[in-house]
Amino acid sequence: MQQQTGFLRKLADLRTDAAQELERIQGELRELDVLIRQSTAEVERLAQRNLQAQNRVRQMEMNFDTVPREDIKALYTAAHEMQMRLFMMRSQIEQLQNKQRILEQYAEMLQRVVEFADTVESVPGTSALRLSDEEGEFVPLDSMAMVAQLIEAQESERLNLARQMHDGPAQSLTNLILQAEVCQRLFDMDADRARVELNNLKNAVNTTFQQIRDFIFDLRPMMLDDLGLVPTVKRYVEALQKKVPFAIRLQVFGDEQRFDPTIEITLFRTLQELLRNVERHANASNVLVTLDRQGDEVILTVEDDGVGFDVGSVLRTSAQQKRIGLTTLQERIEMLQGKMQVDSAAGRGTRVQVRMPALTPTEHTSPRLPSAS
Repeated sequence: MQQQTGFLRKLADLRTDAAQELERIQGELRELDVLIRQSTAEVERLAQRNLQAQNRVRQMEMNFDTVPREDIKALYTAAHEMQMRLFMMRSQIEQLQNKQRILEQYAEMLQRVVEFADTVESVPGTSALRLSDEEGEFVPLDSMAMVAQLIEAQESERLNLARQMHDGPAQSLTNLILQAEVCQRLFDMDADRARVELNNLKNAVNTTFQQIRDFIFDLRPMMLDDLGLVPTVKRYVEALQKKVPFAIRLQVFGDEQRFDPTIEITLFRTLQELLRNVERHANASNVLVTLDRQGDEVILTVEDDGVGFDVGSVLRTSAQQKRIGLTTLQERIEMLQGKMQVDSAAGRGTRVQVRMPALTPTEHTSPRLPSAS
């Protein structure tokens, strides 16, 4: 009887938590719906203005020889900016719609929890309510929230990538088109100037190509699959050193062996995120990156001499505001049976150590949601 009473109490608490979360999600869905409708209307207006800009460009091209170079560049720049605004707005709508679908699935799951709790009066021998997954295992409610947060992190990263593409290669490609058209017009008018423009075009193409290679590497470094974690980390640190204002020293201990692909990509993404945090927040002069195999663990350590921070305060703020940062990083690592330790304080730098199981490719592991205790 006491066990049944305890179960019913937990069931009631779970029902309350699920109902409150469902109400919050439904409110967020209503806000998303309004935002999507507003963004869609803005896209329609931008599409009309983009059409007008393209018409002006075509009219200019019909009289290309009589239009001053400054006006040509201004028209192409205005048309490009309009196209990019339209692209970004459409990308934003897509991201909002993806988030809407995720939240709708989450809301549906919460609704099932509430309905189930309303119908259950007693379940003898059960000590906790859990939802069954497709393999017959059980997933607690807080894990569902974690999954939703991780999916939202993925969508946020995709939006960030779209913005970087807009500010980098997309802008460069538009300039290449402009330079190519100028070269084409100059061939019959001024051959020497055309050769100068062609040389500028060649240099711009090389720069854009390198930018695209960097984006591909950040999105999914192919050498991680081909060569493994250690060579990829070495290449990443070497390339990053040319872009950041602080010195990076890399130390690798042990053999350059391969680990399970899930472990390798998690450690690499963790290193990327930690070094991005150093670049954005630490104001550091030196960073030490250590990769070590100790027994049945592979250990990644990132240590800087920057300004440091209050660990407890930052983690609480990140969790409360659902920011993508150390909290989400820690959750991902723990889902793979790893551990992350952050040691920092104002004025004395930061040291982050991540310990992951040193599973080899033959010891396959797949990330699983933690079961309820």
